[in-house]
Amino acid sequence: MARPPVNAINGNWIEAFSAILDGLADSREVAAVLIRSAERVFSAGADLKLMRECFASDEGPDRMVETVRRMQRLYDRIEALPQVTIAEIAGPAYGGGFELALACDLRISAETASVGLPEARLGLLPGAGGTQRLSRLAGPGITRRLILTAEVLDGRQAQELGLVQWVVPAAELVAFTREIAERIVTMSPAALAACKHCFSAADAALHDGMLIELLETHKLLNTADTRKRVAAFLDR
Repeated sequence: MARPPVNAINGNWIEAFSAILDGLADSREVAAVLIRSAERVFSAGADLKLMRECFASDEGPDRMVETVRRMQRLYDRIEALPQVTIAEIAGPAYGGGFELALACDLRISAETASVGLPEARLGLLPGAGGTQRLSRLAGPGITRRLILTAEVLDGRQAQELGLVQWVVPAAELVAFTREIAERIVTMSPAALAACKHCFSAADAALHDGMLIELLETHKLLNTADTRKRVAAFLDR
């Protein structure tokens, strides 16, 4: 990812990412998909300009919900790929950026990276699958702790709570990730795809929860408190 300075997510970002995925599911030449950032930040989440526009008109909340819906669809596509997906987290991954990482099979973090879903501070919720995928991954207790207190974790803390599978010194991250990827591509693509299909059987109710995320997001975007919190954040 290379959308300076922080890989902020907007409609164009979603469209460009989606285009990369086109045809990938049917590709027999790609065994693993590595998602990493060319910036110091993995992804800081939603674009601030997009958030400003959301509150500039009566139609803004509907437009924002549609953007979140598109993020959900994109992350669903990433999760559904038959290839093994790897998120290399070298820097901060917040909000929609961390939700992107949660959609991947494997997450490898630098010790100095940081992850979190801080939306509640703005009167919002992590609506691109955050409440659902984090619950599946870490269980209800950890999910409530992180989302309801907007806690941000460093790489080591994220590993201790099961949010990433590996954490390494920042200087070793690229080499370590490549080693994991090279190990994966020596295996049977068909076997890996079959394993992923079996994993998905345990997550059949995901989309029901994500629909609730959208409905609640729409409600929040129309409240005075959320508008006040987001405005204060953007002004800062």
